Amino acid sequence: MRIARFSIDGNVAFGAVEGDSSTATDGELVLDIIKGIPYADFELSGVKVPLSKVRLLPPVIGNKIVAFGRNYADHAREMGNEVPETPFAFFKPTTSMIGSGDPIVYPGFTQELHHEAELAVVIGRMCREVPRERVKDVIYGYTCANDITARDVQRREKQWARAKGFDGACPIGPWVETGLDLAAASDLAIQCTVNGEQRQLGSTSQMIHSIEDLIVNVTEAMTLLPGDVILTGTPAGVGTLNVGDEVAVTIQGIGTLTNKVIKRG
Repeated sequence: MRIARFSIDGNVAFGAVEGDSSTATDGELVLDIIKGIPYADFELSGVKVPLSKVRLLPPVIGNKIVAFGRNYADHAREMGNEVPETPFAFFKPTTSMIGSGDPIVYPGFTQELHHEAELAVVIGRMCREVPRERVKDVIYGYTCANDITARDVQRREKQWARAKGFDGACPIGPWVETGLDLAAASDLAIQCTVNGEQRQLGSTSQMIHSIEDLIVNVTEAMTLLPGDVILTGTPAGVGTLNVGDEVAVTIQGIGTLTNKVIKRG
């Protein structure tokens, strides 16, 4: 099931996406509004609205975004970094999240904005110290993310808070796909295009540290809550974004996250 969060006529709701996005236009996809919270038991209301009539929001309301860097060997090498022996985590604030279709406002403090296409894992239940064999039980679903980075700021500053945490630095969506099992999610094609031109192409099978590795690693240290997001790293091919560019992240079996870069003000 694909679960989206959206606004329409000033109201915000969750809905189940109906239709086949691989063959249908946006006008043919509809949202069946959910009664309740998606992370718990819920019912479909039967009240349906066309996807083309709503604004898609970030599909999660998480408490934190835990991101893992240098988790694809080719990307680590293209940035001149060594491949880490253990998972390398940092945080992005939830205020950095925007939905599919929302603009990425080019920050005034950087001259080098980069895209980074990533698989995002959405947590479905409160968990701590998760053993490897139970990782599948704490995952709610998967979505697309773009770890937008102010690369010049990242190089300049020891901490990445500004380089990766500014408003709009985490486009995520268009929805959460709950129908993928862990094995399937570990072998998905992931692509990034800018203005229709392919920049990144890889597979989640190329991760140095698996989804299980990442969740075991982070829950050794902290509690994860429903709606928390794990960003799993990006394949090689990251590059610059300029005002006017349209960047799209497509992940096999999930969908496409699209955003346009605009000038501040």
